[in-house]
Amino acid sequence: MTSPDTRVPAEPRPPDPPDTATAGPVVPLHRNRDFLLLWGGSAVSLLGSTATTIAYPLLVLAITGSPFAAGLAGFVTLLPALLLPLPAGALVDRWPRRRLMIWCDALRALGAAAIAVAAALDVLSLPLVLAVGFVEGALTVFHGLAAHAAVPNVVPKSQLSLALSRNEARGRAAVMLGTPLGGVLFGLGRAVPFLADALSYLVSLTGLLFIRKEFEAERSARAGSMGDQVREGLGWLWRQPFLRTTTLLVAGSNLMFRALFLVTIVLATDVGASSAGIGLMVGVAGGGGVLGSLAAPWFARRVTLGALVIGANWAWAVLMAVIAFSRDPFTLAAAYAAMWFVGPLWNVALGSYQLVITPDRLRGRVLAAMTTLSNGALPIGSLLGGLLLDSAGARTAALALAGWMLLIAGAASLARSVRVTPDAPAR
Repeated sequence: MTSPDTRVPAEPRPPDPPDTATAGPVVPLHRNRDFLLLWGGSAVSLLGSTATTIAYPLLVLAITGSPFAAGLAGFVTLLPALLLPLPAGALVDRWPRRRLMIWCDALRALGAAAIAVAAALDVLSLPLVLAVGFVEGALTVFHGLAAHAAVPNVVPKSQLSLALSRNEARGRAAVMLGTPLGGVLFGLGRAVPFLADALSYLVSLTGLLFIRKEFEAERSARAGSMGDQVREGLGWLWRQPFLRTTTLLVAGSNLMFRALFLVTIVLATDVGASSAGIGLMVGVAGGGGVLGSLAAPWFARRVTLGALVIGANWAWAVLMAVIAFSRDPFTLAAAYAAMWFVGPLWNVALGSYQLVITPDRLRGRVLAAMTTLSNGALPIGSLLGGLLLDSAGARTAALALAGWMLLIAGAASLARSVRVTPDAPAR
């Protein structure tokens, strides 16, 4: 992968915010007490909440016998991720972030405990499940934005890519391990996964109580309504050509990935994979994502941002074509895992750049704006995947997705804001 010959700023750089993480001597990340407390607590709570993502539909099916009700529970739980990021980002930039995260963990623990107690007493109802699921999803939006915005205040800039790679690995490992764990715990009892989830939030809360550093720089008094603050974050993002373009590219690739999940399952069945084999394939793909997360700092140090963005999109286009033409489950699984490997390389590099150039007072809002724009494609991709499979079959659907990814890669290559590499953050 070659880098552009010139390295000039693609956009105006704002003044760097004070690096509150370097007030003392720089220590290795594995000895950074505050980061380890933040990382470890979040890892435990992520594992617990991921386990309940499968426990929720199983629980609703058990108490109602209705697949529609189970789907409704999943929809309600995920709905805050679509509705709340923009106002949540404004509040994350307005309120003390560590205190906000502590309250989120406490309330999430209470909600999960309420489900566990109601299930144990056999008084659980669908309205309670829906209400707790929505509130827990909303609090998770706030917690996630605050935690991400806090990272530059806990680690020095020189370790930001490494810290984000550890966070990326944590999230992917939670998905890989938490989903089967949820099924196992539910088999032990309906209340068990929710009791474990409540305990995981208490572990996260305890870690936050022992962190010494503040999660934000000193803030000045704010004027204006929440709407004004949301528009300020959106406007700042739109004035950054590199971030604006890459956010739209992420939206395009997210559309493909969400549809690909359904298409890959059907393709695997068509080429002879069993249900156990499909589960193993998804597990191997999760392992590829973890490996990509660990390799991300190495790539971030050696490949410019522009080359990484263009190379990642072309890698996905080629691998999507391999999936479309695969005729055996091994080739399909290898290509799917390779696609998962590439994702963290992109996420860590762009996440480091975004956190460094964004003023601390805007970090929550800018991250929320990027999340809303990029993740808005996910429900569309899920719907598109189902329509393509229903109307054209798995092979044609895969070819259509390969063609779409080819267009995205071409757009990345032609975009001047991507080809002219912006100033990279210290990594």
